[in-house]
Amino acid sequence: MHNQGTLAMKLYYAPTSPYVRKVMILLEETGQRDDVELINVATTPVAADPALLAKNPLAKVPALERPDGPTLYDSRVITAYLDARGGGKLYPKGARRWDTLTLEATADGILDAALLMVYETRLRPEDKRMPEWVDGQWDKIARSVAALNTRWMSHLNGPLDMGQISVACALAYLDFRHDARGWRKGNDGLAEWFKAFESRDWMKSTVPPAA
Repeated sequence: MHNQGTLAMKLYYAPTSPYVRKVMILLEETGQRDDVELINVATTPVAADPALLAKNPLAKVPALERPDGPTLYDSRVITAYLDARGGGKLYPKGARRWDTLTLEATADGILDAALLMVYETRLRPEDKRMPEWVDGQWDKIARSVAALNTRWMSHLNGPLDMGQISVACALAYLDFRHDARGWRKGNDGLAEWFKAFESRDWMKSTVPPAA
């Protein structure tokens, strides 16, 4: 268990990062928010933040600096660590654990593809962009969203876990950056679940700023 009120860790973050949002929600859900100092950094694949680079050689957020070991990075490593520190409530035991991890991986795969689409338009010169490549990334997203809608609704409607939080953050990011693509079309069950899930207090409190 963690020590309430002990500011023991530093989280390198960016407020618009959906990977960071997963961590922030877990901190709120497990009562550890006051244990973490937030360090806002600006980093891209072509312009790494020096402070972040010193902690994470991949120069990605989130990264969690802790007093008793090396800095942790990759959001799934951080969420697993913080969940264990906070009592282990969001990664269930037994067979459901593997389903939770698979859902989290699916959600992160959606985010990876969605972020690459953003980078293609924001970082690559216009004459070097590949619409076919962007469409290929969206195809991954569309397949994954359809799979969530057809295979995973019983899990999503079950007890709260990190799989659900990850999926919600991924769908929210699609709304944030790729709303015109319309992920809800043909995925009525998932859309209905997300509408209810995003009304939770910590989903509202972690909505990224427009940027």
